[in-house]
Amino acid sequence: MILAVQLLALILVIFSTLLVISIPVTLASPGQWEESKNLIYTGAGIWVGLILLTTVVNSFII
Repeated sequence: MILAVQLLALILVIFSTLLVISIPVTLASPGQWEESKNLIYTGAGIWVGLILLTTVVNSFII
């Protein structure tokens, strides 16, 4: 179970890094917000889901 939490944490760190890089680039590009709005919201939803999943899995570790 500890391995699962470590793997989820690694995925969360990698995904967070990708979001930290991609969201400002998208917002700084002219006209990209309208095209990428759904992708950014989907990425944010996946990020929140990863946090909640990591929290639930971590709660099973004593």
